[in-house]
Amino acid sequence: MSSSAELGTRSLSRRSRLAGLAASAAYTALGKADEASPTNAAKTIELFDGQSLAGWHVNSEKSLHGPGGGWSVENGVLIGQQDPPGSGKGGLLLSDQKFADFELSIDMRPDWGIDSGVFFRCNEQASGFQMYVDHHDNGNVGHLRGEMPGSFAIMPFQFTGNLAKDRSLVSYSTHTDPRALKWPEGVYEYSCSPETWLKTWRVNQWNTARIRCVGKFPQITTWINGVKICHFNGETSTLPGYDKQKVFSILGRSGSIGLQVHGGKQWPKGLVCRWKNIRIQEV
Repeated sequence: MSSSAELGTRSLSRRSRLAGLAASAAYTALGKADEASPTNAAKTIELFDGQSLAGWHVNSEKSLHGPGGGWSVENGVLIGQQDPPGSGKGGLLLSDQKFADFELSIDMRPDWGIDSGVFFRCNEQASGFQMYVDHHDNGNVGHLRGEMPGSFAIMPFQFTGNLAKDRSLVSYSTHTDPRALKWPEGVYEYSCSPETWLKTWRVNQWNTARIRCVGKFPQITTWINGVKICHFNGETSTLPGYDKQKVFSILGRSGSIGLQVHGGKQWPKGLVCRWKNIRIQEV
C-alpha cells in the first residue's frame, strides 16, 4: 500500500433513559426535520485535497493509541491503518488547523473489524470528543464518546455483524449497550432508534457523516446519509461520569479534527478505514 503521499510514524515529523429506545414518533418530530443540510453562507474549507496529506500531522505527544498510525493517499482516498500493519500501534491524524464551532462533512468506508472514529476539539494527546466509527462486533457508528482522562461512552446501542460463509459482512443485528441500561433521563436530547440506524447505514458502501459542534459546553449533532443520529447537550446532559467543567479544562474551546486508528491487537492485520470529501464550515 505504498504511495508518494504516505504519512506514517517513520516519515512524519511529530507534530433517554436510553435515547436509542426513543419511539418512532420522537424520531419523526426530532429527526426528520434535520435530514437536509442547512444552508450556510460560511466558506467551506477542504481539509483533504485528495492528493496529499498537506494540512495534517500525526499526534505529536504520547497517546493511549500509539505514536500516530500509518496514513496514505490512494486514488483520492485517505487510508488509515496500524503502523506497521498488525503491530497494535495506532494513533490520530490531526488537522493542522483548529476549530471551535463548526459543521464537518466526511465520507467514510471502514472495513469490517476495525475500530476508528472522527475526533473534534482534539489535542496533541489525542483527547477530544469522538463520533464512533467502531465498525466491529459490539460497535457503533454515529454516536459519541469523550476520549480523554476520565473517558465516557455515550453509546445507546451496539451492533453485531452478520457474516456470509466467506466472512464478508452481510447485515447487522443490534442490542442495547449494557451501560445505557443505567442511564437516567436526559443523557441525549435525541437519539435515533436502532431500527432507523439499520435503515440508514449502507453496508459495504460509502457513507457520509455530518457533525455539528457549537458552544463552550458543546451542542453536538450527528447525521449519517442525511438522517439525524443524535443530539448531545453538553450543557445539561445527565450522563454518569460526564463533568462539563472538567471536559472544558482538558479540551478548551477549540481543537483539531482527528481521524483515529485504534491501538491494540483487536485491529486485524491488513484492514483499513477509508475517508474522502472532508469539508468543514466554521459557524
